[in-house]
Amino acid sequence: MTTPPPPPPPPTLQVELVPVASGFSSPLDIQQAGDGSGRLFVVEQAGKIKIIQNGGILGTPYLDVSSLIDFGGEKGLLGLAFHPSYSTNGCFYVNYTTTRLNGTLQTAISEFRAATPGSNTVNTTSEHILFTVNQPEANHNGGGLAFGNDGFLYIALGDGGGSGDVHGTIGNGQDLMTRLGKMLRISVTCNGTFTVPSDNPFVTNPPNAAKEIWLYGLRNPFRFSIDRATGNLWIGDVGQNSFEEVDLVTPQQKGSNLGWRCKEGTHNFNFSANCQGLTFLDPILDYDRLQGDATVIGGYVYHGTNIAALAGNYVFGDFISGRIWSLAQNGQGQWVRTFLVNAGGGDLAGFGQDANGELYVARYSSGAVARLHQVGTP
Repeated sequence: MTTPPPPPPPPTLQVELVPVASGFSSPLDIQQAGDGSGRLFVVEQAGKIKIIQNGGILGTPYLDVSSLIDFGGEKGLLGLAFHPSYSTNGCFYVNYTTTRLNGTLQTAISEFRAATPGSNTVNTTSEHILFTVNQPEANHNGGGLAFGNDGFLYIALGDGGGSGDVHGTIGNGQDLMTRLGKMLRISVTCNGTFTVPSDNPFVTNPPNAAKEIWLYGLRNPFRFSIDRATGNLWIGDVGQNSFEEVDLVTPQQKGSNLGWRCKEGTHNFNFSANCQGLTFLDPILDYDRLQGDATVIGGYVYHGTNIAALAGNYVFGDFISGRIWSLAQNGQGQWVRTFLVNAGGGDLAGFGQDANGELYVARYSSGAVARLHQVGTP
């Protein structure tokens, strides 16, 4: 059986952002619950999750953790993922920063449970904190959450902040004894606890490794997604001074070292003696900052039907410039980036995908949600 060829880069097409709803405060993330309700859940950085239903925003937040979090700069309520069985168990998970637990800044990965799966509000008393990670600095918190096709929860954590990953002797990104600078993978059972899957790559070796680690060598994977068709991880890892990167990791490439701080994208950064002899999985794309692009925002592989030319293409963007691109391989296997539309500088903070595979944009400074749409189509 032959493998089908990869989807070609889309031809020149006109894409626009069609307004869906406005009046949000610094929206960062858009998720759907997979329950057939058609609801979109919009994460506001200051601590609220609001629902878009039937074209309008419901008046009462779905969840309000404003009193639980530490908000400001890159801190706040950063990510949301619904359990694959949400329609029956009502469980979902959030990623936020807080100082309320021990007085120091931490990332908390928490489980909440709706009284009924169809509830439009959830009480914070349902919270169970799965685990926390101490944050040495206020930035590079990562923030994304997603359930894989394997049913496990993937969690993106940045390197702990500062500049150049200076914490520890080899930097947090390369240190397997810390969860910082990693993609984690855990099994959750909707009872306030978690376990480590037995096939995680560092469960037994090295013996002191954080067993939740799935990938390492990340700087600030603020937004990532898992392709619903393949299970592949697509990560937008924000760069240091010069290069932004997009990483594509198949399930078979678990345990890969994505390079930071030894490398920034495909380029050496702090390539010290500790980096000698290591094997790195290079990004499929890195781009420089010469055109004003300086903070990659990871997106999704497009599986919708309204923009047929984008089928199978990865759609992502950049926060600083607001530019949105597609990414696909050409006939020679080279990855080609194609410009689609500009969301506006400082206004592109995250993407969302509805049950039909259509893509949405969280417009940070505009406080709005918009949908990608092909000009000239219904």
